[in-house]
Amino acid sequence: MEGFLKAVGNFFVDFIETAVVALSLFVVVYLFIFQPHQVKGDSMLPNYHDGEYLLTNKVSYRVGKPKRGDVIIFKAPKNEDYDYIKRIIALPQETVWVNNGQVFINDVLLDESLYLANDVKTKPGLFLSTDKRFTLPDEEYFVMGDNRDHSSDSRDWGSVPTKNIIGKAWFRYWPPQKMGFVPSYKYSLD
Repeated sequence: MEGFLKAVGNFFVDFIETAVVALSLFVVVYLFIFQPHQVKGDSMLPNYHDGEYLLTNKVSYRVGKPKRGDVIIFKAPKNEDYDYIKRIIALPQETVWVNNGQVFINDVLLDESLYLANDVKTKPGLFLSTDKRFTLPDEEYFVMGDNRDHSSDSRDWGSVPTKNIIGKAWFRYWPPQKMGFVPSYKYSLD
């Protein structure tokens, strides 16, 4: 009987040790490496749909800078309890403006044909009004949703400071039929 109790005791100690190690690894990965996020709303249609799940890479911007075209997750500008998902359009020290439904960076037309349909027209907003040119400060990014008619973004509330960026959308894991890495784009401006 004593051997049985010792075996049961060892089993529970081993189980608790395994659970503590697994939980510790999960916490480290969640806090410092990857974090799951759910797309909420239609601001990123047709590329990202309401209810989809993404893994956010929290390491990439610790070793490098965000790039134009990156889909990022960041603290909402007016309520940091919420996270937003948008695409980076303009980088620090660049000048952005909207004219005739198109986006210009430093007076060069931004080619967005890789992720937007050709008939999409970008309208100005409350912050970036018609023909207003805005030069981004250091460490701030101009972001827009892919669904330009239904996105609250930098056109309405201004740029996103680096400190508010949680990370880069890295991998879509739900729904399974859309599972895969989030694409990166190369622009003629870069």
